[in-house]
Amino acid sequence: MHRSSGKSKNSKTSNAPKQKISYEKKADPAISEYSTSSLNWLRKAEFLMSAPKLNLCVEDTGYEIAFAGRSNAGKSSAINALTNQKQLARASKRPGRTQMINFFSLGNPDQRLVDLPGYGYAAVPEAMKIVWQKELENYLIHRKSLQGLVLLMDIRHPLQHFDVMMLEWAHSRHLFVHVLLTKADKLNRGPASTALQEVKAALKKMKLSFSIQLFSSLNKQGLEELASVMAGRLNYTLDKTIGFDLDSIPEASADDVEEDAFEQDYVLDEASHSEQIVDENANK
Repeated sequence: MHRSSGKSKNSKTSNAPKQKISYEKKADPAISEYSTSSLNWLRKAEFLMSAPKLNLCVEDTGYEIAFAGRSNAGKSSAINALTNQKQLARASKRPGRTQMINFFSLGNPDQRLVDLPGYGYAAVPEAMKIVWQKELENYLIHRKSLQGLVLLMDIRHPLQHFDVMMLEWAHSRHLFVHVLLTKADKLNRGPASTALQEVKAALKKMKLSFSIQLFSSLNKQGLEELASVMAGRLNYTLDKTIGFDLDSIPEASADDVEEDAFEQDYVLDEASHSEQIVDENANK
């Protein structure tokens, strides 16, 4: 009588090394190509001019996107990382040093990036803050070539009082806003994802359908996504040129990192003020 060995017919198969199955969604090649090409294009950025007030700005033609945010949200670092030019936008150890509206051309003067003065920094004299805020308001309301804003918020301190004001201004002007939660490298992946979802929920309560992403100038997180958004809004068409090497982007400077040393100057009551504004908007 034949005795069974107790092994299944497919024992060789079952004992074979199992292949690891990846369920990660593959990137769309067309989107990836556009992102890469967009990064190449943004490397053409050149300083155009600075203006202390609206009536001295570049001629109001073409298309421009402005970077706005608190003085220590990392605006200069983001612009430098995006354009792969370490000194294009001057980062300072002391937040609040950008006192003018700075324009950068992108191959031609009718496609521009704009670096707006930082707002809400407690160490700036009150009289100076009032002047800056007035000029900022004039620019946002009257600038016809302004297509939208990249609004930067430190991921650990999002939706401060002036952030909410900027969102409301943009909404009233029918401008798009792309929210950049900066310094994402300061949080682990889980907390960063939670912060992202919380800000998304807050925007939904305010009935604002703005786009949002995580970003880090230090480790280059989110560069391609940001470049695609910028290029699309500035009417950039795909340019099949040389490849863009993400590793060629310089690391953030010591000045960028030292911005954190000034966090104690945050106005603490702004957080509660912004929460109140969010609740009031939600109950309207």
